[in-house]
Amino acid sequence: MFTRRHFLKVSAASSILPYSIQGKEGSRPLEETLAGIMDTYVSNGMPGGQLAVARGGKMMLFSFGMADRDKNIAVTPRTLFRIASVSKPLTAVATLVLAEEGKLSLDAKMLDVLKVDIFLPGGKKVDPRLKDITLRHLLQHTGGWDRGKSGDVMFESQKIATTLGIACPPGPKDVIREALGRPLDTDPGKNYAYSNFGYCILGRIIEQITGQPYEKFVQERVLKPVGITGPKLGASLTQADGEARYYTPEKEEEPPVFPNLPDKVPSPYGGWCLETMDAHGGWIATAEDIVRFAGSLDDIGRSSPFKKKETWETLIAPPAGPVGHDKEGKPLPVSYGCGFNVHRSEKGASIEHSGSLPGTTTFLWKRADGYIWAAFFNMRHDGKGSKDGSVVAQLNNALDEAGAIK
Repeated sequence: MFTRRHFLKVSAASSILPYSIQGKEGSRPLEETLAGIMDTYVSNGMPGGQLAVARGGKMMLFSFGMADRDKNIAVTPRTLFRIASVSKPLTAVATLVLAEEGKLSLDAKMLDVLKVDIFLPGGKKVDPRLKDITLRHLLQHTGGWDRGKSGDVMFESQKIATTLGIACPPGPKDVIREALGRPLDTDPGKNYAYSNFGYCILGRIIEQITGQPYEKFVQERVLKPVGITGPKLGASLTQADGEARYYTPEKEEEPPVFPNLPDKVPSPYGGWCLETMDAHGGWIATAEDIVRFAGSLDDIGRSSPFKKKETWETLIAPPAGPVGHDKEGKPLPVSYGCGFNVHRSEKGASIEHSGSLPGTTTFLWKRADGYIWAAFFNMRHDGKGSKDGSVVAQLNNALDEAGAIK
């Protein structure tokens, strides 16, 4: 049984267009195939979801299920969702804009740029390898932090607040000053290990160089050139106008990191601090706006925030050495560039990112064949996202089989 849904076909100006989209001869129209995939996924336990698919300046917008079950509010194409780590591309592009303008170098040492008073109690000394971390390392997750070994400091609010003797939750600057006093897990540049913390640092560097709040700079210099005005930073305990409500599969609760709350709270509403995660996971947006953002990146000279093709090429370039290349020195088929996973094939480079938090699952793909899509949901199935990869494969397979938008 189909969930409650909306469907629109729109142009860049968001006007309804009288065109049809067909798959291969004998197949269903593409919008029916995509809607069926999303309907099934949402019907299998998701409260609601949103899908935007674009190619050649035309876009399809789908919405499914409920944004708020208690208030009986359906998801629409304008519903805002927490986008979790799909926030990282916004931070990466903002950093590349500053590099293009000559306001920073990606190969500058982090400690030469970042103004921070590292917390070093009792004669503790800073790890000497910190001086080797560059901004490019931060962008490419090769800075030397490995959350698989030492944990993710972005989810250690209570521990950090206690260590620093401050109120919980600590802000991003406090997380940085405490965490930089810890030893690295690996030598910078030697290994890839996904790091929320590295992007937290990039957010502070953006603020420091521009003299603007991180959010404002991204809105003005990354999103406004594309005509995008909706995305903003979200809040832990409140919903913005038009924002979805977030759910967990088993009403997951945990101790709050905020004061004056009950002993246990729903994980998406106080179990961690979204505001502290701004530059790596704190944005809210619609799928349509994030698809428009991704579509602009290589549109040099028109809608792109980049003025030079070389900046786009920097975004998709593999990390130096074995992290991004095989034994013969050829780029690996998949590696992390600047803010995106990059997939290389005979068709060219496809870039993508996913995001996951309790209450949130998000995906963004900009494919080499010209299709760009984003899908957002207001829950993750099992708390770890293990069931979420199937919808990515199904949507990409449908687009692989589809003909062009006519």
